[in-house]
This record gives sequence, structure tokens and C-alpha cells, in this order.
Amino acid sequence: MAYYIGVMSGTSLDGLDIALIEQGEQPALLATHYLPMPTQLKDELLSLCTSGADEIARAAMAENRWAQLAAEGIGQLLVERKLGPEHIRAIGSHGQTIRHEPAKGFTVQIGNPALLAELTGISVVADFRRRDVAAGGQGAPLVPAFHETLFGHLGQRLAVLNVGGFSNLSLIEQDQPVRGFDCGPGNVLLDAWINQQRQQPYDADGAWAAGGAVDETLLSALLSDPFFAGNGPKSTGREVFNLPWLISHLSAYPPLPEQNVQATLLELTARSICDALRSAQPATDTLLVCGGGARNGALMRRLAALLPATRVDSTQAHGVHPDWVEAMAFAWLAHCCLEGVPANRPSVTAAKGLRVLGAIYPA
Repeated sequence: MAYYIGVMSGTSLDGLDIALIEQGEQPALLATHYLPMPTQLKDELLSLCTSGADEIARAAMAENRWAQLAAEGIGQLLVERKLGPEHIRAIGSHGQTIRHEPAKGFTVQIGNPALLAELTGISVVADFRRRDVAAGGQGAPLVPAFHETLFGHLGQRLAVLNVGGFSNLSLIEQDQPVRGFDCGPGNVLLDAWINQQRQQPYDADGAWAAGGAVDETLLSALLSDPFFAGNGPKSTGREVFNLPWLISHLSAYPPLPEQNVQATLLELTARSICDALRSAQPATDTLLVCGGGARNGALMRRLAALLPATRVDSTQAHGVHPDWVEAMAFAWLAHCCLEGVPANRPSVTAAKGLRVLGAIYPA
């Protein structure tokens, strides 16, 4: 048995999810901690997703602040659990993605793992995506192998859906390699639109979207984006789906009520997920949802309505809280790296083969 900590900072940039797991035959979640992202750091990380002045120095300073925040949260978690650095084998740190362009051969996650190791006194495993990209893969999603580890024993035609800033599916069938791919925007456009229109960080429970009406013409135009064609392997990010992308579509139509735009964006998330699932794995028995989207009641209701023959539930139904699945995954990925276990899946990313992922920064 060994303890690992996973740190996940997703594209929603709302904060850092920190999970403590015990790794035996199966990973078990022991404790969690959440730190909100400071507004100034969030704004800087968002700005680094596009080219700008002095971005190398700005990125270096931002990743130092990110590492300091992560170290603070890890320290708080250890105090709460009455543990010391010597009890933790490693931290698996995803870092913060600021660019993801595998078609151009690169993906960039910042988070200064050397500083994180120095501040915590714990070895850090980081930079999980670039080895897969180096092997010709998409570098994302990386969670399908972990989803298979957690839920593969259920013995049915299963899909696991993670809805964070973007959404991705893991497709699990007995006697078949796990498959998976990004579906498209999850919360990223929903959050951006409500923030612009109502100065709110997110649409709690999807309530604002639920009160609007879907504009089918706009929805059809959004779904015509080339990304939605095909079942992968494929991955995406803010480079493709962002507020300017949405506004460019809106400019082609007479002004729509802001709430109807929100409703259409929620339908875009739901429809792109369900279309992808029906195409890639017809007759799915169960869809388990994790990530922030699992707490969006309006989205969960739309998924269930669009998939009447599939049981739609949160991962909580099988004992894993939906908010902590990704942080757990990066703790598990650290374990795989230290044990020399390949953790990518060519059936997911189209890499040339299995690869051990991550770079090790000793304490």
C-alpha cells in the first residue's frame, strides 16, 4: 500500500482539486481538499491561452504562483489527515494547460513541478501528456485507462463521461481495448457566456439555461464545426472553442435573447456528447458522469432525455464522488510512472504504442 496525492487544475480554472489516494490493488480515495483559484492568477492563466506580450516571463511567474498554491493546499490536506511528507510516495501534478495543439506536435502544461517538490518535500510526477504527443498521440484524454481501472469490473457496455471545461468519453466493453476521445465543449462556453452577460462564474445547476429556449438554427451552425465529425482519436481545447468562436457565429444572426444563447450552449454540450456516444458505442447500457457537469441538473436531465435506453448516473452511484475522479486519476498516473507501467492507450490517443507517462522530480 502507498499514498499518493493528485492535483488537478482543469480548463474551467475554478480552482485546484487535490485528492489523497491509497494505492493497493485498486486506488481508494481517502481525503480531498479544494482551493479556489485566485482571480488574478485565473485571469493571467486565461490570458496565456493566447499569444501575448512577454508571455515566456509571464508564464514562468504564473506557474510559480500555481505551484505555491498547490503546495499550500497539499500542506493543508496533510495537516487535516495528520500526515507528513514522508508518508506520501509522490504527487501527481497535472499542471495547468495553456496550449494544446497535438496536430502541431505540442501540448503545454505549466506548474513548476521542481518548485512544488521543493515546497512540499515530496517527489512530484508531472508533464504526463507530452510523451504521448511525442509518440504521435493526441496527449488527451488520459483518464480512460483510469476509468477502466475503476469501473471495468462492472461487466457491461459502459461509458464514463467527464464534463469539465471540455467533455470527454471513455468507452469500456469487455474483451475490448478501452476507447475514448474529447466530445467538444463541456462548461467552457456556458461559463464564458454567463460571465460576460451576468458576471457570474458559472450557471448553477443550469438554471439560467433551463429557463431559455434552444435556437435550433444557431445550434445547427455550432454543430457544423469540423471537430464534431468522426469518433476520434481527437482532442480539443480553448484553441478551438472559445468566446470569440461563439461570437463569430452569433454575428451571422439577428440578436438573440442572452438566455436563449445559454440554453443553446447547454444543448450543444448535451447533443455533442450524445451524438458521439451513439455513433461510437451504440446501445450503451450505462453512462456514468463525473466532473463539474455532474452537478448541472439541467445537463443531466438533457443527457437522460437524449439517451432514453441508457441509464445516466453520476459516478457516485458506484462509490466515487464525481468531483474528485480527475484528481484521483493523476495520483494514479504518478503511481504508474514510478512503477514503470504504461498509462496511455493507443486506442484512445492514436499514439504509436504504450508509453510510460510523466517526468519525475525527486524530493
